[in-house]
Amino acid sequence: MELAHSLLLNEDALQRIQETKRPVFIFEWLRFLDKVLVAAQKSDIKESQKKLISQLTAQISGNHGPPSRKLLARCLATLFSVGDTFALFETINTCNDIIKNKDDSPSYLPTRLAAIACIGGMYEKLGRMVGRSFEETVQLLIKALKNAESTGRCEIMVTLQKVVQGLGSAACGVHKDIYKATKSCMTDRSMTVRCAAAKCLEELVHEAPFMYTTETEAVVSLCFRALDGSNYDVRCSVAELLGRLLEAALTAKPQGTKGKQMKLEDVLNLLSAGFLKGGSGFLKSSAAGEMIKGGGTVNREIRVGVTHAYVQFVRCMGGTWLEKNIVVFLDHIFNLVANPKATVTHVDAVYARKCVQFILRTVIGSLLGEKAQIAAAKEIAQVITKQMNLLSPDAMTDGTGGNQTIDFTGSQHILVCALHELGSLVQTLGTSASPLVSEPNSGIIPPVISVLLHISPAARLAAAWCLRCIAVALPSYLTPLLDQCMGNLSKMKASPEATSGYCFALAALLGGVHQCPLGIPHAIGKKIFSLAEELLRTASQNSRLSLQRTQSGWLLLGALMTLGAPVAKNHLPRMLLLWKNAFPRSVKELEAEKSRGDAFTWQVTLEGRMGALATMQSFIQHCGELVTEDVTRRLMAPIECALTMLAHMPGIVKNYGAHLKAAAAMVRLRLYDVLALLPPKTYEGAFNALLRELVAEFTLTDNPANTTTSMLRSMCHIDDSVILGSWLQETDHKAIEDQLQPNSASGSGALEHDAISLYLRLQPGEGKPGPLPLGVAVIDSSVKLYGLIFPRVPHKHRLKMLQHFADCIKHAKSHRQQAVQINIFTAVLCALKFLAENKTGFGQLEVRKEAVKLVLGALGSANPILRCAAGEALGRMAQVVEDSRFIAEMAQFSFDKLKSARDVVTRTGHSLALGCLHRYVGGMGSGQHLNMSVSILLALAQDTTSPVVQVWSLHALALIADSGGPMYRGYVEPTLSLVLSLLLSVPPSNTDVHQCLGKCLAALITTIGPELQGNTGSIATARLYCLVCCAIMQDHPDSLVQAEAIACLQQLHMFAPRHVNLATLVPHLCATLNSNHLLLRRAAVACMRQLAQREAREVSEHALTLAVEDRTNKPGIIITETGLEGALFELLDSETDAQLCKDVHDTLISMLHSLAEENLTRWFMLVKNVLAAATESGTPVDSPMQETATGNEDDDDDDDEDDDTEFKAAEADITHPLIAPRWPTRVFATECMRRIVGVCEGNNANFDLALARELKRTNGKGDYLVLHLSELVRVAFIAATADSDQLRLAGLATLQDIIHKFSKVPEPEFPGHVILEQYQAQVGAALRPAFSPDTPSDVTAAACEVCSTWIGSGVARDLNDLRRVHQLLVSSLEKLKSGKGKAQLYNEGASTMEKLAVLKAWAEVYIVAENRERERDTTIKEEEDEFGDAINGESLLSLVKPELPTLSKHWLSALKDHALLSLPPELSSQLPAEGGTFYWADTIDSSRLHYKKSWAPMLYAVALWLNEGGHATNPKESSSAATTPVEPPPANMQPDELDDDRFFLLIGICMEAMCSPASVQPLENVEMCLKSMYALLDKPWPRSRLGKDSALSIEVLNVMHRLILTRENPSTQQLVLGVVQQVVKAAQEHFEAERTRATDEDTGAEDQENPPANSEKVVNLGEGGESGEITPGKSVVYATLEVNLCVLIRYIPALNPALPSTGFTQPHRVNNMSEEVAQLIASTLNIMMELPGLCSPRGTLSVLPTILFLVTGVIRELAPRSPDLNGVPLPVAMSLQVLKAFCRSHFLQIEECRAGWIKLLQSTMATILAFANPDHENDQPGVDQSILMLTLAVFLTSCPTEVTTPKNVQQPCVDIFKEAWQSQNDKIILTCVQTLASLFQHPDRELSTPYIHQLGPAILENMPSFSKNRPSSDVKLNIAKESIHLLEGLVAAAEDNNRIQLISMLVPLLISFLLDNSELAGASKPSRDLHLYALQRLMQVGPQYPEQFRTVMGSSVNLRTKLEAAVKANQQAKKPQEQKAQEVKLKPVKPSIQLKTDFSDFAKGGK
Repeated sequence: MELAHSLLLNEDALQRIQETKRPVFIFEWLRFLDKVLVAAQKSDIKESQKKLISQLTAQISGNHGPPSRKLLARCLATLFSVGDTFALFETINTCNDIIKNKDDSPSYLPTRLAAIACIGGMYEKLGRMVGRSFEETVQLLIKALKNAESTGRCEIMVTLQKVVQGLGSAACGVHKDIYKATKSCMTDRSMTVRCAAAKCLEELVHEAPFMYTTETEAVVSLCFRALDGSNYDVRCSVAELLGRLLEAALTAKPQGTKGKQMKLEDVLNLLSAGFLKGGSGFLKSSAAGEMIKGGGTVNREIRVGVTHAYVQFVRCMGGTWLEKNIVVFLDHIFNLVANPKATVTHVDAVYARKCVQFILRTVIGSLLGEKAQIAAAKEIAQVITKQMNLLSPDAMTDGTGGNQTIDFTGSQHILVCALHELGSLVQTLGTSASPLVSEPNSGIIPPVISVLLHISPAARLAAAWCLRCIAVALPSYLTPLLDQCMGNLSKMKASPEATSGYCFALAALLGGVHQCPLGIPHAIGKKIFSLAEELLRTASQNSRLSLQRTQSGWLLLGALMTLGAPVAKNHLPRMLLLWKNAFPRSVKELEAEKSRGDAFTWQVTLEGRMGALATMQSFIQHCGELVTEDVTRRLMAPIECALTMLAHMPGIVKNYGAHLKAAAAMVRLRLYDVLALLPPKTYEGAFNALLRELVAEFTLTDNPANTTTSMLRSMCHIDDSVILGSWLQETDHKAIEDQLQPNSASGSGALEHDAISLYLRLQPGEGKPGPLPLGVAVIDSSVKLYGLIFPRVPHKHRLKMLQHFADCIKHAKSHRQQAVQINIFTAVLCALKFLAENKTGFGQLEVRKEAVKLVLGALGSANPILRCAAGEALGRMAQVVEDSRFIAEMAQFSFDKLKSARDVVTRTGHSLALGCLHRYVGGMGSGQHLNMSVSILLALAQDTTSPVVQVWSLHALALIADSGGPMYRGYVEPTLSLVLSLLLSVPPSNTDVHQCLGKCLAALITTIGPELQGNTGSIATARLYCLVCCAIMQDHPDSLVQAEAIACLQQLHMFAPRHVNLATLVPHLCATLNSNHLLLRRAAVACMRQLAQREAREVSEHALTLAVEDRTNKPGIIITETGLEGALFELLDSETDAQLCKDVHDTLISMLHSLAEENLTRWFMLVKNVLAAATESGTPVDSPMQETATGNEDDDDDDDEDDDTEFKAAEADITHPLIAPRWPTRVFATECMRRIVGVCEGNNANFDLALARELKRTNGKGDYLVLHLSELVRVAFIAATADSDQLRLAGLATLQDIIHKFSKVPEPEFPGHVILEQYQAQVGAALRPAFSPDTPSDVTAAACEVCSTWIGSGVARDLNDLRRVHQLLVSSLEKLKSGKGKAQLYNEGASTMEKLAVLKAWAEVYIVAENRERERDTTIKEEEDEFGDAINGESLLSLVKPELPTLSKHWLSALKDHALLSLPPELSSQLPAEGGTFYWADTIDSSRLHYKKSWAPMLYAVALWLNEGGHATNPKESSSAATTPVEPPPANMQPDELDDDRFFLLIGICMEAMCSPASVQPLENVEMCLKSMYALLDKPWPRSRLGKDSALSIEVLNVMHRLILTRENPSTQQLVLGVVQQVVKAAQEHFEAERTRATDEDTGAEDQENPPANSEKVVNLGEGGESGEITPGKSVVYATLEVNLCVLIRYIPALNPALPSTGFTQPHRVNNMSEEVAQLIASTLNIMMELPGLCSPRGTLSVLPTILFLVTGVIRELAPRSPDLNGVPLPVAMSLQVLKAFCRSHFLQIEECRAGWIKLLQSTMATILAFANPDHENDQPGVDQSILMLTLAVFLTSCPTEVTTPKNVQQPCVDIFKEAWQSQNDKIILTCVQTLASLFQHPDRELSTPYIHQLGPAILENMPSFSKNRPSSDVKLNIAKESIHLLEGLVAAAEDNNRIQLISMLVPLLISFLLDNSELAGASKPSRDLHLYALQRLMQVGPQYPEQFRTVMGSSVNLRTKLEAAVKANQQAKKPQEQKAQEVKLKPVKPSIQLKTDFSDFAKGGK
């Protein structure tokens, strides 16, 4: 195929390839030519133009398909436009000749069509260049039109449209001829021809003035005729034509005297004629005749088409026109539905209302901005008021005249439509709609409430729904509306309308509560229940009101259940009683009541029973946790009674009148709905009776009407939409197109069909409730319930039912048979679905046979929906049966049928049956039938005589390919070839075939999968075919086919991204965003989403190539300089489809993550443009923002922009203004801003102003977040002060992020300051509105959090600046004082949330203040001076202290609440009945969440407060207690009792949070708990309390142990050890106190005659006592050791003694320990050092071995022999400290344990010695020699001599020192000398002498070498110095008579280290240092030992001479230094603060 890519057709290559591939080759050549001609050089084209024209002309008669013809026409036109036109007329003549040819054979048709297409292409592209040749051509086309078949007629229409478009006004001479020809095509039997004709006429409207002047009415009438019998595409095309036509008629300026411009009223009347009468051109038709006589109704297709036209007309006129004419437009639209002709029957009325609602919703919802929508809402409210004024009480009660009735009927429909639109508008606006309700004169609530008294139930229901919408949009009005309705109801109890209306409103409002996060006060639920009970109780008192009161009472109870279990559980006993009383108690009572009463009492009774059942349904749906076994059992009594009653209902209806039928049907509906919610096993006993009722229901046994279920389409598979036509459900026009669907009642939903839909939850994507008519709803419900219980029915009953179904179908005739079949198949499908879900078998063979018989019968049905359902049923049966023989039989049956049958019905039905079998069984289960299935379906798909057969077979083929997986791989090539050949040949009018081909292609791409990336020949061909197929479908005129093309390209991109050309795909997707078809837009955005995830940059760049500069009056989504991102933001404002909006969000987020950091300026501009809408609504943005450094510049820019806008406005009249972004888009934009901040986190330059500026200066480019800080703050400010609550919350969250990220960023120009300081005014201004009294609780709570973050960030240094925000927090404290008695606007939980948020914010501020105060106390005075008054004077704490008495009280109360709410369910009885301080008993569940979020900071704050002197017992403990206010304890409590309560409350909360398995606390909460415990125990009193209670101490330690096990973070573990340290300290203090007390008792006993009895008791105090036994579980020491051991073995696993037994590889080395971990281990060792002090002497002997084992283990593991070890690690240093402490412990002086201690210390020393040498077998490297010597030194110098003097200890020590001395490592030698020096000087001669004797000589022998080999490094120098120091130590230790010998060694040695003057100058630094050190030591030794010194010096002249020379040289060297020092003293001191300004010339200037 590469040979096709040339300018000229490669005819040789074409001849060489197979015949079947030639069309593909030519298509590929034409596709290449189409691309290349536009870009090619003109010279290249000229060279080959002649040949090219001849080749292209030859292809006209080449028998090509539609795609090739289209391309051929385009290539010819492009060739003449870019090249020469010399052969243009010749080519046109050639085409004309072909058209003239009278050959009517099918083989000549493609040639004629190609010629027509080429003519169209050339005229469209070349326009007037064709001269006057068009006249002949047009006449030829018109003539050809008469005899052409549908494809030809369609092609001629398209060509005529192109002629009109290309020639413009030049062709005015033929416009009328074209118009006449087109008129006949507008009513063509082919829908494609009608579409083409409508588009041709639309083009004429642009060019021919007569169309919108003299012919307007005729064209409109023609359009109405075209709508009769139309399909969706025709309706859309005709609507566009009507829209353009009427726009032109209305806006065109009159020309000459004849022209008369139409008025708006005339234009609207033309449309209304179609809506109401079907148009003026219908007089000749029989339908019109009937209408005039009054017997007919308007054709629904025309009405729906006119509805489309209304919308198109307004879109053409634009938003500006709609704003100006909104009053006229609304009046006209409402009059449509008021006209009796539109509402002949109830169904017609519902459909007409739907049309009107659609018009209003579409135009007002999409064309108007928020301000204009508010104005429109006010106008609608005026309409409502006007209608209610027309219906005065007199007119409503007087029923004498017929006119009043008509007015009343029309009025109710106007009100329904107006109220629905008003509700939708308000809901769309959200809290931005507040002006609509807050303005006293123009508020919308009073008019809506007035409709609740309307005589029509439909109007009352609509008003109730409207009130619900208002309350959901503006939650602050929910409670007042409920109160108002309850008040009005109690005042107007005597009015039936008031009772009904206000109860409808209350039910609707209660149903909307779940959409309002803040809820309603709990008390309202109780009031509603009382009200409902009263209505039910008083229902029988007044017969005029009985029905309304009964209905209203139960309706209110049902609505109340929607509030959930918290509300319902209080009323459940009464509800159970009400349900019980609503039904007879027994069968006897049931029988007795049949003979009593009359028609009215039965009506009331049935109303009550249906109400009771509806309430049960609501209860089970919304209060699932209350539906226990007991409650279900009690519910079953009335339900069983209702079941029994069903059997009696036909008799009751017969006896008391047919008007009871509806009530009886409603009872059945309610019963079925309730049973469907209960487990079927609860009513198993009633299955027989129930099944009889259900089967009778949907087989229409007692129903004369042919009512069908609405569920059949939903029961079929979603992929069958092509066959079912259910894709119409996925269009923007679903709301009106539904009413035209066959066998479906989905378009006839209305509120008046079922009042309970007022409170039921809406389905996702459903805007308003539309319950179906009662007849349909009952059948739907019976079908659902039948499906649910079928799997639980015995097989014999299944068989009987299936046989009964067959009988029912057989006995029914015509339409009734079809209705019965539809219902039965829906029920069977439902049953099969539940069988599959429950994994239940289908049953015995007889059952299966009967079911197969039923299904196969329907496969031959004439109704395609039934055939589809039968295929689906067969597939599901195969899935349920799971028998390969059954599958084989069914497949074979279909094979045989398909081979023999020739009729369409059989072929289509059995094709689908094969597809469904494969779909439900899968590729593996149906593999053996795959070959036959595919071959048959491939053959059927080529049956061009029947497009229907092609559709069904291709659909089945797609199902098989989809389910076949890898098994289908062998059939890909033939299937793909078929798909391509069909796409090239099937006419575009067969869109269903093209859709199925698209689905087939998608399945094939999935089957090939990642192989598509390969380069083998077959794969390359398959890939090319896929791309060619996609190109053909992309160019198809139908939007559904284009959507399939995009989906296929998306899949191709997933598997082979390199082969999908984004340069063409992305612009195509961008253009598709403007499509009128939802499915196409969905496909485009879904594809963009995938592309953006992988190649965001390329997508963005390709989209920018489409950017336009001026978009004035260009409606739709247009790419501007903001690129695709801006277009997607714009799309969010016009789209309502949830899935599409989600995909847009995902696309933008993907692009943001990939591109935002590099293009910050662009993204900030995007977000700012979106949020600019906030400034339009009057938000005071600029006032605080002007305080920024750049504020003035911004303002100037804004002014310029305003001037420009004014100037442009004067230039052009903007009809389609750009709508300001709506609030959901602004919320998303704000969230995007937060994401941008998150994306920038990786780069430090984004948060460092100095670095960002430096990088920008050096690189010349760079976009960093910190440079956009002012814009970031501006965005957050705009959002935080908006009128939408959701936007305010997003703004506050953004502000918090900004504070978190930038609070520590310094300001380079002002050292010591941070960058955020300049934005203090904006932060304060953004927060202030959130603290106003009318702000919702969630906004205030969020603002409190921002306040505490801001204050805690430390940005505001000056307290005066802080006071702005601080004052807001102070004002919020007022809410705490209100208590629980205040009237609530929202649920009590909202009040709890708000108060806790305030307390949490204050707690966080107090924590920061306390921490800062402590830091301040520790800083040096110079630092205090630097910060001026803000630090030296007042501090943040001074702002908090005045509030502390109140705050501490509230904090403690809140913590007490939290502790109570944390109790497990089994202790819930301990909760106070009235609730807590801040929560109500009724809102416990919702309050828990709020406490969970806020308790931790309050806990820490209280702990700090107590630490600072908050204890009642001894407040003077703290240094700052004098300034910490302390509240006195209550009168009935002692101070110590109060402190005890507080202590245990805080400890209890901490313990519960840290160890409860039920809740996993976040890390910050755990750390807060640990800090709180540390602060709490940091004072003596709490420690004494803890020390007394050893069990509590042990429990605390156990929890700490658990935390060490479960928390990985070292910083958290450090906090844990801090708490452990405090617990140990508490135990120590308690131990000391006990010892002191016991000693005092002992001392008192000594004074008496008896000897002291307590002395032994004093000695044995401590853990272990006399026995020394430490008991696990009862010992603080043991519990502490557990924690310590856990820490050590976590970081040093080798210390775990149990490790070898676990079977895991034992780790030996700990590498790269962080400083944090080292500190952690050191803290652990420090704690262990204190533990023996908690034990009795004998107890220490139990603990000490463990501690010593761990300490020595730490040394072994952390100090291995390694060249990497540098210095002494911190844990090792702490280990040495521990060993030293133990070696000097006072326990060594106590006789009882001395021997044991000595023995253990000896063992420890022996262990250390054992660790000394490497053990290669066990991979032990040994201990580092330096650390080993230090460890031994600790033992040798600190232990009693009994430990160290034994030979078996002493000799190894000596050997270790010897080895170290002989080491090659200078550092080890140095450590050795240092250690020995301290050892030699030990006062105990018994210890030091052996070491001196054995090691001294070796060191002394080595010392002379330093004079020969002078030290070359600092280490060697230090060895020399330490050696000298050691020798001096020996001199000092020697006896007097032997000292002379050592001095005689020392002095010559020191003198030998001295250098001559000549040597000194050139010596190295270490050598000179040794010289000076030796001289210094000589000066010390001489005076110290004068006699010996003189003796030695006198013995040698050389010594004396050398010493004297060195002394002199030293003195001479000192003189210059002394002189210099003297000079420095005399010089003036330079000032420390230098002045930058030079004042040296100041005096001269003064003179």
